[in-house]
Amino acid sequence: MWWHRDSLWDRRLLQPAQVCDILKGVILVICYFMMHYVDYSMMYHLIRGQSVIKLYIIYNMLEVADRLFSSFGQDILDALYWTATEPKERKRAHIGVIPHFFMAVLYVFLHAILIMVQATTLNVAFNSHNKSLLTIMMSNNFVEIKGSVFKKFEKNNLFQMSNSDIKERFTNYVLLLIVCLRNMEQFSWNPDHLWVLFPDVCMVIASEVAVDIVKHAFITKFNDITADVYSEYRASLAFDLVSSRQKNAYTDYSDSVARRMGFIPLPLAVLLIRVVTSSIKVQGILSYACVILFYFGLISLKVLNSIVLLGKSCQYVKEAKMEEKLSNPPPTGTPNKPSSKSQNKCKPSQGLSMEENLSASVTSQPVHQKENVIPLLVTSNSDQFLTTPDGDEKDITQDSSELKHRSAKKDLLEIDRFTICGNRID
Repeated sequence: MWWHRDSLWDRRLLQPAQVCDILKGVILVICYFMMHYVDYSMMYHLIRGQSVIKLYIIYNMLEVADRLFSSFGQDILDALYWTATEPKERKRAHIGVIPHFFMAVLYVFLHAILIMVQATTLNVAFNSHNKSLLTIMMSNNFVEIKGSVFKKFEKNNLFQMSNSDIKERFTNYVLLLIVCLRNMEQFSWNPDHLWVLFPDVCMVIASEVAVDIVKHAFITKFNDITADVYSEYRASLAFDLVSSRQKNAYTDYSDSVARRMGFIPLPLAVLLIRVVTSSIKVQGILSYACVILFYFGLISLKVLNSIVLLGKSCQYVKEAKMEEKLSNPPPTGTPNKPSSKSQNKCKPSQGLSMEENLSASVTSQPVHQKENVIPLLVTSNSDQFLTTPDGDEKDITQDSSELKHRSAKKDLLEIDRFTICGNRID
């Protein structure tokens, strides 16, 4: 009977990737309609009536809550994807698809409201007369330097911080876009008002870039980390993208990169669609035709962007001499090689290899996990794609300095791509 069940599962109508895409679309539509019940104008006036110091505290709390929501929300979405794509004949040890679905909808809705409060607070700062709130918010970036520069950092901690900074900067760009859209709507899309907002937008972006440059410069100086380590980080992210293109992606080809950065696009997409549809009024056949053309233009831009990213990623992987790791199978363990501490302490939930984890989410079917358990446990010990591989590999019983250097490289492989708090020092 087991072969009959497997054959029924193989003849299913939808593949796991298609099921995940449908779930994402349904969550997006439901949360979009739920956002219509949230009054942006009332929220704006409620926040504007608060004192400057209270808003400053609220803004800092929102940043911490955003990180916590992202970390918790990734687990919720992964649980939903796995529950929806696991074999149906398998005995369930969870609560089912529908409760997980409602939890995912609730999470995306609450996270979208949280980002809306952030955007509203930033909008209040832009529209204040003396710009004092905007100055205080920008000074919060310099407080970040104080909390990061004088701590001890290893290469893996710096990698986590770099990923967190990338995600934070992209989120700030989306928040600034929402602020500009709301302000332009209030002034009937007068282009003169755009030039009033432009200096403040440039000031916020310039402060973010300057703070990140100063922060990373002093961290590398105080911890004796060379600047070449950023090339290794770039090659690692490029390897994530290239390796995910070599097998079927369960959610998206860029899912491994987004997971490593702790970025969840669904709440941002819900809020951005809600703001765009409420700010831009579409009336008439010509307007709908323009919207359709704009949609196809965005699809073309996405395809072009993915092609360019894939090309640059292949270039970075080739420069880092990682092509062999894309084609060669993971080596099997030998008795004469000692197992590392991380291999001995590996939990069952961490049995996936690094390359497999980078390309597939937790929606992988259990039949594939059973086939890959043995080689995967060894891959995380030998696959050193986060650093440029050495040309001449020497024996493990050499001097302690080289052994320490190699162990530092292996520590980079243990970076959990689900970790979002990049400033945490263990």
